[in-house]
Amino acid sequence: MDDTRARAEMIEDFAEALRDLRNAVGNPPFREMSGRSGAISHTTLHEATKGNRLPSWETTVEFVKVCDADPAAYRERWEAANLAVRSVSAGSPSADRSADGLAASVTGGVDLRTVEIGSETPAPDVQPPRPSSGRLWLSRPVALVAAAVILGAAAVIVVVTVNRGSEPSRPSTNPTGSPSIAAAAPAECPVRVTNPPWAPPLHKGDAAVFVEDVTLADCTRVAPGKTMPKVWRLKNAGNVPWKGYSLRRLDPTQRADHCQTISDVPIEDTEPGETVDIRTDVTTPRKPGLCYVRFKMVDASGTVAFPGSRPINFQIIVGEL
Repeated sequence: MDDTRARAEMIEDFAEALRDLRNAVGNPPFREMSGRSGAISHTTLHEATKGNRLPSWETTVEFVKVCDADPAAYRERWEAANLAVRSVSAGSPSADRSADGLAASVTGGVDLRTVEIGSETPAPDVQPPRPSSGRLWLSRPVALVAAAVILGAAAVIVVVTVNRGSEPSRPSTNPTGSPSIAAAAPAECPVRVTNPPWAPPLHKGDAAVFVEDVTLADCTRVAPGKTMPKVWRLKNAGNVPWKGYSLRRLDPTQRADHCQTISDVPIEDTEPGETVDIRTDVTTPRKPGLCYVRFKMVDASGTVAFPGSRPINFQIIVGEL
């Protein structure tokens, strides 16, 4: 019973993390998110935020990507929740008698539904293998074997065949599949950042222009276990005063292998036409690698001010000098 409760809490916590991420980019409609993805339906994206069941890793990747975030930053949390799901399933066969529960225990959380329920044209979650897709795809034999398990087969050994592509513009995960500060090699610095889908500013007439990195320019080499200031210089290029604005961190802040900062970096009130220096202290981890951290500007209400703009980031190489 305790294990079942712990599993439910892990799933809800993960769903809350996805809800927070969506909120950080202005709560776009699920249909709009589906359109941006082009690979997953709005009903699946919505289901991922409910906390009823753990979404597949493929669903998670699409959800995070359309919110302009790095899936690698969510891998460790997803793995922990998935382990809890599998542990309960293995310890108590009766705990997951639903089709979704058994599918998760057999495939490691992969969603085996083939048809979405909704007003859209049904869209499959599991698709045939595609070359260089950057995603994991279940082969047809695996889907059939998993279906047999769902129908009540007593014992089945499942061999999963996947097609692994690459996404060179995003940091990769380490060999264990968990994100780390060394997920992207220093040689990959700077990380190439793409523009998110266009969206108007939260407040009509608002605009921000990045001027320069005052400290810690991209790919600066920093020693492990050090604390130093990071300063960005921005210009209020619109006609809306910035009062109570701040930079909100999009990436995890409390893991030992990530650079540590405060979650919300205050911005001094800035009138149109003025420039402002925004400072936060950065503490580097003891593990070497590339430290890539992103922030979005939010207004006094905590809503993303520029959902159609790239995040403000810093990229430093952690290692011996």
